[in-house]
Amino acid sequence: MTIAEVGDIVEFHDGLKGKVEKINDNSVIVDLTIMDNFATLDLPEKTVINHKRYKIVEQKG
Repeated sequence: MTIAEVGDIVEFHDGLKGKVEKINDNSVIVDLTIMDNFATLDLPEKTVINHKRYKIVEQKG
């Protein structure tokens, strides 16, 4: 399992994407406002995702 780094874009739960802001022992905190359709989704700006539940789609580097 590859753990995301701060600044990476991750995908989770049927296509939602977020930018990693903080890394915890078992999870990451991501900012969902990077999605083009964020305003129409009725979601919080940030969420916590377990390392097992996301896929890295774009690395910061």
